[in-house]
Amino acid sequence: MMDTVFGSGLFLTDALLGPALGAAAPRPLVTHYDDATGERTELSGTTTANWTAKAANLLRDEVDVEPGARVAALLPAHWQTVAALLAVWSCGAELVGDPAGADVVLADAARLDVALAAGAGTVVAFSLDFFGRGLGDLPGGTVDFATEVRVHGDEFVPWDPVDGAAPAWDGASGEQVLAAARERADALGITAGARVLSSTGWDSADGLRDGLLAVLAAGASLVQTVNAAGDPAVLDRRAESERVTLRLG
Repeated sequence: MMDTVFGSGLFLTDALLGPALGAAAPRPLVTHYDDATGERTELSGTTTANWTAKAANLLRDEVDVEPGARVAALLPAHWQTVAALLAVWSCGAELVGDPAGADVVLADAARLDVALAAGAGTVVAFSLDFFGRGLGDLPGGTVDFATEVRVHGDEFVPWDPVDGAAPAWDGASGEQVLAAARERADALGITAGARVLSSTGWDSADGLRDGLLAVLAAGASLVQTVNAAGDPAVLDRRAESERVTLRLG
């Protein structure tokens, strides 16, 4: 039987994060490298679940993200993006690709102007700072994720179970999103327990599905590299040190 994240009926979040909990909880789930800054951040299954819960509490309690809300994510391939997306689905909200049609937009500093111009009710700004520093000096109606998320609890209990038939991503239900992720995992050869090295960006639907959701749905772990150096030997050494079994992108 698959472990649930919080034992609370969060269909898509449970399905994607559940394999990384239970006996697997202490193991690395997401390892993030930024070759432009030299940063390396590793999250276990437990830590990812805690960040997801904190983000979900923030979105629900401060931003009023409830079932049926439409949330756009203008975020890069980053470990905080993992928690943010799982939090959106924990709240029963629908991820949408067009920020102009969203109730809430999650955006990094580079795309904050785009998010503000979209006219959403609330913008949540992500500094993505390695040391957790916020952006500061934000316009009204904007929530600083780094500053606000730290005060929220690391357990999340939804007011109502999240139905797998409810819209989860641009009109597709949670059940359909999960089925598509598992289908791509099979096509890409991602299996349970695999250690996947990827430089695939998450700015497109295909990139997000292949580079993140398929990995989680298969019960694998991810080593995500951004701003990769041009020397292939760098990735070769990383693959060896991280005990990678499959490479994408």
